[in-house]
Formats: sequence, structure tokens, C-alpha cells
Amino acid sequence: MKKGEFKKYKLPETSGVYFFLDKKHTSKDLPAKKDVLYIGKATILKDRVESYFSKDLQKTRGARILGMIENARDIFYVKTNSVLEAIILESKYIKEFQPFFNIKERDDKSYSYVIFTKEDFPKVLVMREREIEKKENLNISKKFGPFVSKAELMEIMKFIRKIFPYRDKCKLNEKRACFNYQIGLCPGTCIGTISKKDYQNNLKNIEKILSGKIESLLKSLEKKMKQKAKEQKFEEASKILNQIKSFTYLKDINLIKKENVLKENLLDTRIESYDVSHISGTQRVGVMCVSKGGEFKKSEYKKFKLAEKTNNDLGGLIEILERRFKHKEWKYPYILVIDGGKTHLDFIANKVKEILSKEEFQSISFVSVVKNEKHKAREILFLKDKDKKEVEKYKEEIIKLNEETHRFVINYHKFLRNKIAKH
Repeated sequence: MKKGEFKKYKLPETSGVYFFLDKKHTSKDLPAKKDVLYIGKATILKDRVESYFSKDLQKTRGARILGMIENARDIFYVKTNSVLEAIILESKYIKEFQPFFNIKERDDKSYSYVIFTKEDFPKVLVMREREIEKKENLNISKKFGPFVSKAELMEIMKFIRKIFPYRDKCKLNEKRACFNYQIGLCPGTCIGTISKKDYQNNLKNIEKILSGKIESLLKSLEKKMKQKAKEQKFEEASKILNQIKSFTYLKDINLIKKENVLKENLLDTRIESYDVSHISGTQRVGVMCVSKGGEFKKSEYKKFKLAEKTNNDLGGLIEILERRFKHKEWKYPYILVIDGGKTHLDFIANKVKEILSKEEFQSISFVSVVKNEKHKAREILFLKDKDKKEVEKYKEEIIKLNEETHRFVINYHKFLRNKIAKH
């Protein structure tokens, strides 16, 4: 097939799966298995397929793929609603059609799979075929794949895990929650906070996604949400609504990238903000406010009466954070916000570093909000350049939560002052 022939196909600028065929195919149905040479997925079908007709194809993809293009007689494609669907559909079709050039281009054992183990609370694991073969005592109940890229599959599972948390490493019946529970990725199998039935529901939902049944899953979730609302279980209905909303972000998420980076899912980003209030060092109080997906989570706000006697705000913040991080059952934040300049930010981050493990500390991005003379946000400072790149997109949420925290701590302080005055 020549580049001039490719132009007549007018491929869409959407995500999808493409097929190179060795025979002409006029039907809208999937082609016959024997006619399929190669299957791939794309963020933008038009751009991806066009790349096969570049002058340096042999250099970038090798003689085998160059030979495949020379033997191709037709192109067939399936559009998808998201890149996630394209990756899952590619896996499904490679398994179904076993295209000659897909199988020969790489070692079969380098393909990756998602594994459900055979246990009361199954682990969900991402493994290559060769890893599965080497793993002793691995009882598999279900296996999904093959997936071409392990890096892309890992990004898919990161996205899925934020919507439907699952167990991968943690042991059961532990006294303390695992780290993944603290950051919202484990549903609490380690400490018994989720029933076997609810955990199995999570796995069923994951199975639907990995089987390409996302539309079916969304309909099921919508039905369940309406039922919960009808029963006036509004908190459960809201949680399901957030799960549904997560899928609307998929059209904006680019999973097929050289750096294999998945944009953070805004709906699951936990931000915590802290502030203190006092009068000349007396009646000192502090608060923690929380937002998730841009919404204030008032049920998770915390109030602290401080023992510190000085009017040093940093001392108050340190006391709050020491007490906060003793609560391992509280989810850890993705972003931690304080008031103040760079000196305040560095000092607080270093103190938190002493409290947490290296892994826990590195999972949190630290920012501070610098105020003007009217106590309005003037600037956001970041602990590291890396934090700035990852966190700057949450600027609006950070400022809103910082203002909410100031309001909350002032009101709490007034409440206590009035209470003391009455006595």
C-alpha cells in the first residue's frame, strides 16, 4: 500500500483501533480472521495510521512492519469514545484475531495481563506472561489481556483503581491500614472495612471495564445511583455519581504517550488545607479542611485545640500536623496547603518529612499560599519544580480551599471565645 492510497480513507481524528488487511474489505462488519495482518490502537486514528507511511518507517519500526505495509491492501477501523476503550479493544482484538505481524513482532511472553487471584478477597495484579509462568503458587481465577504495553496497562489500572479501589499487596486482618488505604487506592481489605460482597462488586466493575463493556457499566451505575437516591441514601448516590463522572474525563486523557503519563483524575484529588487562629498566643486553635474533586468535604473537616502557648503560627501548624498524621485511618492528601512564604513551606515540609516514611512523604505535594495586604491570595509557592508541574492545574481548587480554611478557623475561634465569655 502506498501513501497516495492511504489518503482516500479519510480516517477520523478520534481515538480507535485500526486493522491492516491483506484483502479488500467492503463490509462494515469486522473482517475475517485470515485477512488481518496487523492491529493497533490510536489516540488519533488519522495521525497514527499516516505514520506508517513515513519515509523512515524501516528505521523506526523495522523491516517486518515495512513488509506488512507493502503487503497491505486495505484499512479497517473502529472508533472509540476514549483512548482507554481503544487500548482495551486492541487487547480484545489481538486475542481474537491473532494477527501474524502482531504476534511475530514481539515475544508472546512480553505481553501483559491483569490477573485476579483465587482468594476470598482477590488481589488484582499486572504481570507479563513470563512473570506469570515463573510465579509459584499463583492461583488465578481470571485473566484479562493480552495488552501490548505494560506501561499503558499500568496507567489504565491507576485510573481504574481510583474509581474502584482494589487489593494488590496488603495482607488481610491487619491491625493497621496499609499505605494504599490511606491514599484511597485500597478499599480496606487489610483492616476489614469492606465486606466480601462489596469487594466483589468492585471486581465485577473492573472486569466490565477490562472486557470493553464500559457502556454497560455506566448504565448499571446510573440505575444503582437512582435507586440509592430513591432510598434517600444520598451519600452513596453521590459516590456513584462521582464514579460515573470519572468516565467523562476519559476523552481528555491521553494514555498513549511516549512518557506514558496519565493525567490526574480531578474527581479523586484530595487536597487538605491548614490554618491556625489565636489572640496574642492565647485561645489557640487550628483546623484542617478537605476538598475532593473541587468540592468541600465538610464531613472530613477537623478542629484542633492547641496546647502551644506562643503566638508562633508555625508551632501551631506543626502541632496540628503531628496530630493529624497519627491518624493512619484518615486518607492522605495529594496536595497539602498552608499559608505563608517559602521559609514557612520549607520548614513545614521538613517537619512532615520527619513524621512520615519516605514513601508517604513523597506521595504528597506541598504548597503555600502567599496573601496580599487584604488577605487575598497573591501567589502559590511550590516545594519543588516537580510539584509545580503536577499541581498547578489545581490552582483554583487550592485558593478556594485556602479561603474556606481561613473562614472555618475564624468561625471556630469566635465560637470558642463566645463560649468562654458566657462563662
